[in-house]
Amino acid sequence: MMYEFEMIGDIVGKARPRMNTRTGRAYTPTNTKLYEYSLRQWFIREYPYFKPIETRVKVNIIAYFDIPKSTSKKKEAEMLAGNISPTKKPDIDNIIKIVLDAMNKFAFKDDTQVVELNVKKQYAETPKIYIKIEEY
Repeated sequence: MMYEFEMIGDIVGKARPRMNTRTGRAYTPTNTKLYEYSLRQWFIREYPYFKPIETRVKVNIIAYFDIPKSTSKKKEAEMLAGNISPTKKPDIDNIIKIVLDAMNKFAFKDDTQVVELNVKKQYAETPKIYIKIEEY
């Protein structure tokens, strides 16, 4: 069993839980919740009759970042060729966290099933995230 899809849009990393000073309770920032929800919706759109994988899982993630507007044509070509990679936020570990949390109970029963992970940040003309989840 394998699930593979892309979600177009800027990349968002998992944000730290925030603390409500009035109630003393921790909460997940809205931006994080919305991105996880969007990832699930793109997944469900692609696989409306999905069944969570129950065995061990291998995950591939490629985060495609937008090329900055002020970039020269020469540097832009190098970025698109993969010679220059994005070294900006969000951090790669936060990209992993938001994807795995979003796919929890959808593509797989629990993120503890993930035994192999391959993640890459690169530039592209359109910002998007590519996710491939497969039984391993």
